[in-house]
Amino acid sequence: MRALVLALALPCLACGAQPAPVMWGADRFETTVDGRRYVVFRKDDTVEVIRLGLARPGEHRAIRAAMIDLAQRMTGCSLVASTMAGDSGEMRGRLTCPETAR
Repeated sequence: MRALVLALALPCLACGAQPAPVMWGADRFETTVDGRRYVVFRKDDTVEVIRLGLARPGEHRAIRAAMIDLAQRMTGCSLVASTMAGDSGEMRGRLTCPETAR
């Protein structure tokens, strides 16, 4: 049984960051900031930012700030700050985009 679970889990580990089901089909952007890797998914007026790798205690506030900045910089849209939810591992929110960025 353990071998079966391991065999099913290994392909998932090799895939990297995957969006939430509501974000399937989203545009994907990858970047590195301060040595940390992030993946940003944008679908219509919704954004999802995922941090890859570990974070040490005390780093979470700076990571969240970087994720908020990336949501805007990578999509070319403004973030509706009150909609950003999540933690330093994964955050989602709504965007307001100019007509040229849609």
